[in-house]
Amino acid sequence: SAEPELQPFLFGLFLSMYLVTVLGNLLIILATISDSHLHTPMYFFLSNLSFADICFVSTTVPKMLVNIQTQSRVISYAGCITQMCFFLLFAVLDSFLLAVMAYDRFVAICHPLYYTIIMNPQFYRLLVLASWILSVLNSLLQSLMVLPLPFYSDTAIPHFFCELNQVVHLACSDTFLNDIMIYCTTVLLGGGPLTGILYSYSKIVSSIRAISSAQGKYKAFSTCALHLSVVSLFYGTSLGMYLSSAATHNSPSSATASVMYTVVTPMLNPFIYSLRNKDLKDALKHFFRGKQ
Repeated sequence: SAEPELQPFLFGLFLSMYLVTVLGNLLIILATISDSHLHTPMYFFLSNLSFADICFVSTTVPKMLVNIQTQSRVISYAGCITQMCFFLLFAVLDSFLLAVMAYDRFVAICHPLYYTIIMNPQFYRLLVLASWILSVLNSLLQSLMVLPLPFYSDTAIPHFFCELNQVVHLACSDTFLNDIMIYCTTVLLGGGPLTGILYSYSKIVSSIRAISSAQGKYKAFSTCALHLSVVSLFYGTSLGMYLSSAATHNSPSSATASVMYTVVTPMLNPFIYSLRNKDLKDALKHFFRGKQ
């Protein structure tokens, strides 16, 4: 907001949301590390997702808080490219980790007898490593393709951070190759994991329907309901951000929609996973008791 009277409120709001996000996700990481009962593939993926969410929100919110506090909206060229690179890295990593977690639930529900064989420590660590490598390669490629583009010295980005699509379209040269790369990577690295998630859950739903007892159906569904909530929140808000950006033609109002995707979603994830997760609640209780 450009209204001065709103600045203290916005600063307090986003600072609180940032601290809650970092603390909530950090507690999940500490709980999974400290409790041996949580040394399973699902919680290994969850701790990596929490770490990615901390880094994801840290790429944008601290700089935004500085901008609000100092009343200055300036960012250096190097700072913009760096922010864009890390934002892409952790956004894509979130997408991959959600797909890997869906595959874990698919194996656990559809092939329970082979779960420990398929999801062995070497394999599930390899899945996370592959997610990191693909995310890093994508962010480096996209950032390196922006470097040759010429920009005016007083370029104004209609956003609260350096979002790739916004930055590319502010270049004063042809951006055809950049646009093609953005579309291709969005389809492959965004649509690919989403397709994997949808396929996994279609198989999960079929397996649950085949269970005869109501208690068995409830137990099977409860193991993946939390993850499904996070997936819906992540993809729903990200889709809303890009639809808003396209509909408003780079208007600053698209920045408001992106707050849900970049700030609110990472903050809500710890609450969603710990709300009805007895194992995680017990681990957190043991962690705090051990510190007393």
